[in-house]
Amino acid sequence: MSTLTVSLTLPFKPAKADQGNDCANNLESCSIYRMLPPHAKEYMQRSPHLLEYLHTYPVETYGVPLFFSELKRDLRTMKEPNLIYPANEETYIHIFPDPVDARNYYIPIEPSFLSSVNDLMPAVELKLVNLLDALDRDPISDAERVTVLRELISRVVYVTKPQESVEGLLAQIEAQQGMKSKIMAFLNKDLTAGPDDGEAAALARAPTLPDGRIVMTPQEFKAVEYLMIRDKIDLGVLKPYINDRYIEDVTCDGLGPIFIEHKIFKGLKSIIEFHKSDELDQFVVKLGERLKKPLTYRTPIVDSTLPDGSRINIVYGTEISKRGSNFTIRKAMADDVISILKLVEFGTCNYEMAGYFWICIEHGMSMFMSGETASGKTTSLNAVTAFIPPEHKIVSIEDTPELQVPHKNWTREVSKAKGKGEGEGADVTMFDLLKSALRQRPNMIIVGEIRGVEGSVAFGAMQTGHPVLSTFHAASVEKLIQRLCGDPISIPKTFLDNLNIVVIQSAVKRPSGETVRRMLSVNELVGYNPDTGGISFVEMFKWNPVDDTFDFTGKGASFLLENKIATLLGFPDSRKAEIYDEVDKRARILERLHKAGYTDYKDLFQMLTKVKKEGLIRIGG
Repeated sequence: MSTLTVSLTLPFKPAKADQGNDCANNLESCSIYRMLPPHAKEYMQRSPHLLEYLHTYPVETYGVPLFFSELKRDLRTMKEPNLIYPANEETYIHIFPDPVDARNYYIPIEPSFLSSVNDLMPAVELKLVNLLDALDRDPISDAERVTVLRELISRVVYVTKPQESVEGLLAQIEAQQGMKSKIMAFLNKDLTAGPDDGEAAALARAPTLPDGRIVMTPQEFKAVEYLMIRDKIDLGVLKPYINDRYIEDVTCDGLGPIFIEHKIFKGLKSIIEFHKSDELDQFVVKLGERLKKPLTYRTPIVDSTLPDGSRINIVYGTEISKRGSNFTIRKAMADDVISILKLVEFGTCNYEMAGYFWICIEHGMSMFMSGETASGKTTSLNAVTAFIPPEHKIVSIEDTPELQVPHKNWTREVSKAKGKGEGEGADVTMFDLLKSALRQRPNMIIVGEIRGVEGSVAFGAMQTGHPVLSTFHAASVEKLIQRLCGDPISIPKTFLDNLNIVVIQSAVKRPSGETVRRMLSVNELVGYNPDTGGISFVEMFKWNPVDDTFDFTGKGASFLLENKIATLLGFPDSRKAEIYDEVDKRARILERLHKAGYTDYKDLFQMLTKVKKEGLIRIGG
């Protein structure tokens, strides 16, 4: 990524930051620092640029923002959020209210946010050119590139010591040696072809020692190093959004601001904006090159995966995007997977439904999590994987790596599309990986999402006794059946009963105005009805929107529980109804584990394994 200048449109008139730098050297003398809570003071000590930002922020008008080390879901109820939280150790996020718009402001506070290093960056880049050319070998991985770049920057920069100013240091050298002109000559001598006028001007603007090193304060050095790594190796101005674990989607519609869908504060607008078409075009072209998916007028659309696993779609040029190039990023799921007990806590399902999933998945039933985009399908699919027996071998197949499985015997496979310039070879599709998975003798196959011909292989796997868990885009059981039986999946209706359970999930709006995710229904597919030509299914659970609860509508009428699982558990025909007691028992176990605090995904999996080993649940066949 090349360095790109974008506009930062602050939503307030900046205050004068007269004492920001002095406060960084003597925190206790800073009036703003003294009024902060202890954990916020720790942030200031670690990140002086955050304190500098607070000196620019009009505290007298808006008050000191609240500081949070992590965000809880109850913050959603804040009417006018004014708070700061860390995206990582370097970058902080300020959520700032906009009283006249539905979207509040999202302000990334990076080490380079306020430090004016515009005069230093060109000079540092020129100094680095020759050092990069002299490298014995090119670094291969991004980690190697970061290490090399840090080392090279440290060689061309002199960082002032405490109580040592840039101006004072240069004045001392000039007074002692009277060699300002010699310094300028030295600046230019290490460029092989000699600098042109522009390069000479860039070097002249940067304060420099006689040995050629550029003089910077510690804060300037941190800003320069951050910008170099961000723009040359990382994803440029997108870096804060990628680092922020609370972001779900990032959208640039063309010229104007970047928009964010936030897990806590929903729709937000960034202060980072694109105002010129050529700058936006340049940015997306460089982004495509970074992903090894070049964008041109002949191939203006790219679907790819970012290094962190997030999905990205880019549309290039004004011919097909009238407001300018655009892109959308669907963030990859973080490693801290939401457990089924967290879903119960959020109201997505209840304990009884969780107990039903537990007994069904444990006994090899196939299940699809179905719903529209952003309904939480993948989150719920991840949550129920904790119910897969710990001794099972699992193979997961995805086009974007989002699944997290706690089992040790887990083969994780990701499809790959060959990019331009990658030589000979073919794409590795989900269809290819699914066929390969059937040769690996898995106990469970998890498919990230079924969209096309891989669906026929998945149903073939179910017919041969391989349970399959997957997500699917359909808002009802009827729509799911239509899509499965139509092109390009084309499953014969007589095969559909190999799919045992369909969960319909959606993002719904409650009377309070809050958008929540709910499992609208849990359905068992019974089979093909030759008389009607349709597929019979039984609704086992149904969400009641009036009181936001779930009804076990299929209790006493479950085909799976009574005719499949009860048999596996050894229930005689006369006592098959007792299978519902087993579901209740598991629901109570989950409720007790929840009250005991086992809400972490991996902790819950370990406790479920312990429950099974101690014989607290009935295990069959």
